[in-house]
Amino acid sequence: MSDSWPRRRLLAILRGASEPLDAQELARVTGQHVTTVRFHLDVLTRESLVRQFQQPPRGRGRPRIGYTAVQRSVGYQELAQVLADQLGSDPRRRSDAAIAAGRVWGSKLESVDQPVETLEDARDLTVTVASELGFAPERDPAGETEEHSLIRLTACPLRELARTHSEVVCGVHLGLMREVLDHNGARDTVTVRLHPFVEPELCVARLELLAAARTTDGIPGVTNDTEEPRLATSTSRVAPQLRSPDVHLGKQSTNQR
Repeated sequence: MSDSWPRRRLLAILRGASEPLDAQELARVTGQHVTTVRFHLDVLTRESLVRQFQQPPRGRGRPRIGYTAVQRSVGYQELAQVLADQLGSDPRRRSDAAIAAGRVWGSKLESVDQPVETLEDARDLTVTVASELGFAPERDPAGETEEHSLIRLTACPLRELARTHSEVVCGVHLGLMREVLDHNGARDTVTVRLHPFVEPELCVARLELLAAARTTDGIPGVTNDTEEPRLATSTSRVAPQLRSPDVHLGKQSTNQR
């Protein structure tokens, strides 16, 4: 399974889903033909990585077969919830602590050795890491310029916890991305910001050349040379609005999470 990108992506999507998905739904999400999706799902089922569930038909017809990922560890979501609650009540401090923890995590990742000399290198490295961690990343060519690049994160292993503790969950992921990029040579060339839930099931990582980031005014997450890039949030659920480099991203209401 590890050698198959389509199956890794399907598994990541199922891990981030809140309910079973059938082959038709997965085909729409991935853009693959439904027959191809069913083939990969059969392989994942044989490998005991996903389970099948019978679901009611839509209208007339036979029952549908839904799929859900087999949980790799019992209580992981609950443990993450407890750890998030221990970071205190101040959102700013929680975010700072989470980013620092993410950096420590990123420093311990193995087999992440892709030297970064350009924005394209940084994008490829971020896609590699995000894929290995189960985020089912996708490039957004329409959002790419010479100064920034967008990566759509279509799945998240801790999505439900992120809805209520985004400053912690997304902060850890942001810190990890920063550390991996810096470790591979991007410290003085590229920075990254994370925009949680620009759509109900979508987050976006934004990579920027540092020169462009330092001269961008009014966008949360942009700081001076000595500060850690912070978690960016968005009031918008529509991803294309991120494609403008001049977009101003405000603080997201907790009611939308």
